Amino acid sequence: MRINNACLLTFITAIFLAGCKHNENSNPITGDEIKSHIAVLADDSLTGRKPFTAGETKAINYISSEFKKLGLDPGNNGSYFQDVPMVEITSTPSTTMEITGGKAPITLHSSTDFVASTRREVDTVQLKNAPLVFAGYGVVAPEYKWNDYAGLDVKGKVVIVLVNDPGFKSGESRLFKGDTMTYYGRWTYKYEEAARQGAAGVIIVHQTEPASYGWSVVNNSFTGAKLYLQQKDKHLSRCKMEGWMTEDAAKKLFAAAGITGDIRAIARKRDFKAIPLNLSATLSIQNKLKYSTSHNVIAILKGSTRPDETILYTAHWDHLGVGKPDAKGDSIYNGAVDNASGVAAVLSVAKAFSQLKDKPQRSIVFLTVTAEEQGLLGSEYYATHPIYPLNKTVADLNMDALGDYGETNDFAVTGKGQNDIEDYVAAIAKDEGKTITGDKNPGAGGYYRSDHFEFAKVGVPALDINNGEISTAHGAAWGKQKQKEYGDKHYHQPSDNYSPTMDADGMAEVANLLFNVGLKLSNETTFPGWKNGSEFKAVREKSIGK
Repeated sequence: MRINNACLLTFITAIFLAGCKHNENSNPITGDEIKSHIAVLADDSLTGRKPFTAGETKAINYISSEFKKLGLDPGNNGSYFQDVPMVEITSTPSTTMEITGGKAPITLHSSTDFVASTRREVDTVQLKNAPLVFAGYGVVAPEYKWNDYAGLDVKGKVVIVLVNDPGFKSGESRLFKGDTMTYYGRWTYKYEEAARQGAAGVIIVHQTEPASYGWSVVNNSFTGAKLYLQQKDKHLSRCKMEGWMTEDAAKKLFAAAGITGDIRAIARKRDFKAIPLNLSATLSIQNKLKYSTSHNVIAILKGSTRPDETILYTAHWDHLGVGKPDAKGDSIYNGAVDNASGVAAVLSVAKAFSQLKDKPQRSIVFLTVTAEEQGLLGSEYYATHPIYPLNKTVADLNMDALGDYGETNDFAVTGKGQNDIEDYVAAIAKDEGKTITGDKNPGAGGYYRSDHFEFAKVGVPALDINNGEISTAHGAAWGKQKQKEYGDKHYHQPSDNYSPTMDADGMAEVANLLFNVGLKLSNETTFPGWKNGSEFKAVREKSIGK
């Protein structure tokens, strides 16, 4: 067949334009689209989107209405909402903790030396002359052949444990994960394990470097009213008391028990055995209880051939509400970046899926959750009360606090090295001429601090990514400075506001990347897994019958 030059040129042009159209559609989400949602969700009229307020009602109604406009089905048996019953506990400990049994009594002062609270839904809890035991890092990790509770009966006792895990600053890369925190190093794990062991109380020794934050953060975060998920047993399976103490306070107790030197070095020895301190603690805690219900928002695009298998997109809609005014008199914590940006990205991804000509073979579930700021409660509730089976949930793709400083040449994968979804991210990023990086501060345990973690705990491969620091327009130093500026000046501050001048193109990059990851996963038949060495690998393999 002969084709003249004009026809050939027309044919080539058509192919080129078709390719351009494909490339354009593979990244359908724009920064302007994301900004339009942030403008609504971070408006003052939502008063900071705190659970149980009028701001919650406005936020969840907006999100559900957007899902409905896109033609997405309600995700919870005909409803766009999943009720999340919670209890607010305001714990007030006695002003002092009295330590006896040594040569001289020791008095520790609330806030200055320790913080203490309880999850137990009762008016009062008391510890009277409860024996103190130093249980090292408070870790039971069979895969690392580590058990700080081996041969130890802690019933009726208070365990004192160290923050982070034995690998941190050990100089041994194969001791746990070296300087990269595992879940065994997270404070939430310490509380959970102490309760499993039957301890009456648990106190974490605060040290700034292994904790990655100062005592002021502990003092602010672990005092006052806290929200918890309601439990049938009213949290009576948890320790009576959960708390922290300063390193100086801990040294006083250890010195009284004859323990001197580097307590971290002592506790990371492989032959470490828990040490009774031969001291006792007396403390009481008074509670005020308030019960209420918040809501997750959920929608679904049903798969064309395997609708029982799901890809999950998550982001938390809540923020901190109204609080202490800043220097400008602003007291509304609007959370434009944290996390109106993530919700806006989920809504944009939902739109992109809804407009596909060929619907995905697996179902796509869009879940915006409550009370992340109170301890990942909305995601924990879904993970423990799943609407769709967890063993057929292929992946969770989470977006939290996306950077507002424009496009970058890299993406940051939280907890890099955990699961196979990262390989999908790396392949797509490479095709776009971009790179992926891991945590800049792996010892801080960033992987355990957003909603994806609650899905990881139950075995679902979970990914959290964010903008990198290499600004496409301005370079790495500028991008790093913008990240630092947000952390220092705007994170959890009233100044985290929407502005028409904010650059959401980087947010769109992350949303497009995860759209393409989810699209690829949705048309496959295989399930991504956890990489060797991940603490979540065994849970997943058990759930899917491997």
